[in-house]
Amino acid sequence: MNREIIDINDYTILLEEASTYNNLIDSCFFDEPVIAIAFYGAGDVGLKVKYDKKTKEFHHTKGMVLSFYADDKVEFEHHVSTQKPLQCLVIATTIKNLDKLPNGEGLFLEQFLHQLVYPKDHYVEGPVFNMTPEMFLLVEQFFNNKYEDSLKMMFYKSHITALLSHYFGQLTIQKSKEINTSLLEKINLAQEILLSDLENPPSLTELAHKIGINTNKLKIEFKAQFGVPVFKYLQNERLKKAYNLIKNEQKTIQEAAWAVGYDSLGSFSNAFEKKFGYRPSQV
Repeated sequence: MNREIIDINDYTILLEEASTYNNLIDSCFFDEPVIAIAFYGAGDVGLKVKYDKKTKEFHHTKGMVLSFYADDKVEFEHHVSTQKPLQCLVIATTIKNLDKLPNGEGLFLEQFLHQLVYPKDHYVEGPVFNMTPEMFLLVEQFFNNKYEDSLKMMFYKSHITALLSHYFGQLTIQKSKEINTSLLEKINLAQEILLSDLENPPSLTELAHKIGINTNKLKIEFKAQFGVPVFKYLQNERLKKAYNLIKNEQKTIQEAAWAVGYDSLGSFSNAFEKKFGYRPSQV
């Protein structure tokens, strides 16, 4: 079992490496509350996080990045075996040191790991994902470093900055994807609302309120998703339904127009001809 602890730039760096011919449990506590990011390298150790009679388990840790807040009531158990060696790099800091971190890293921690900066339990988990190839290479270089003394510290400082840059970059990508997914769900909901009541659709303002975004955002994102503005989409769907009512359900032109929300037969006929190229009477 090799364990190295280094203090750099108000971070505490923990490097742990272990392999064994027998099963081994390595327990670890932090003696004060920390915000930490653990990078699991070439090993594939099992991990149990124990706190307040709760247990969280990770069975496949190779390549995993785990961010967390933990106080002194939290126990981390690494279950090491012949097939599951340990290689773990932890970058940790305290809440009181956030303002002292270099390169604005404290602001990034507060922005992306807000739940860890303002914890509500002994253990709070942040994002968990797999390392990118660039992150994996940097972690590997920590464990293969051959420098000593001041050169070693210079090496660690530069690599910590690079590793955190890749980490926050990955969180930026994930956050963007989450926003896009959430927005797409809202725009699809807007479509469903329109289709559910073609005769009496909500106004643009009402529709935006129903899905929880402002009208400008609704107009921009709806057109990006469906290729036409909101009410052009609504008009197209009305006319398609009217066509079906006339052709397949034998409705009169007046009945079809009323069914999709047109009060004026002239307006309906003009819109119908513009879309399909012929008058509704020719259907």
